[in-house]
Amino acid sequence: MTPPPLEDVGTPPYPYPAVLIFGVPGAGKGTQGEILTHVPGFFHLSSGVIFRKLDAKSEEGRTVRDYSARGELAPDDLTIRIFLNWLEAQRDAERFRPREHLLLLDGIPRNLEQCALLEPYVKVEGLIHFMAHDEEVMIKRIRRRAVLENRVDDASESVTRKRFKVYHKETAPLLKHYPQEIVHNIEANRTPAEVLHDCLGHLLPVLKANFPRKLST
Repeated sequence: MTPPPLEDVGTPPYPYPAVLIFGVPGAGKGTQGEILTHVPGFFHLSSGVIFRKLDAKSEEGRTVRDYSARGELAPDDLTIRIFLNWLEAQRDAERFRPREHLLLLDGIPRNLEQCALLEPYVKVEGLIHFMAHDEEVMIKRIRRRAVLENRVDDASESVTRKRFKVYHKETAPLLKHYPQEIVHNIEANRTPAEVLHDCLGHLLPVLKANFPRKLST
């Protein structure tokens, strides 16, 4: 399996150490990611945010939006290519600094194919799984978010329910794909401060073990 080609963004020091953030839609992945972005040493990257920032008139933007509108995953090679080019643009702009930033990946990878495509670029050091036992609560949360943040992709309940089915079918199996000693379950239905406390308990050992990172380039 050949990783998708990148645009000319230099020679990055791959693979980047990373922790994956998993959970059903609405479990609070983005909320915790945004909080952790303000903690020195972490760089949160959300595939959903990247996709929403794509030019709606571009071929990539139209393709992603078509799949998203149906509650489906965009093609794997396209997803990884968009992700990597965006990440390297952040590195070139010195917002992402590989010497000092642990990547927190939210929404990627979403299936086994994407795991394989990412392997040359990302070394998964941990996986945080936000457990949400009442999915109806999550669906209501997503509907409120759609109104508050004017997120068209969250507005349709039928599309949201399809996203849940896709998650259980394609993404949840990844929880068994990675070594179980790096998978950490966190109860999501608590205050953001409580969830953050547990997240840091699992993230800090990874951060201390890998950073500051010695780079040859």
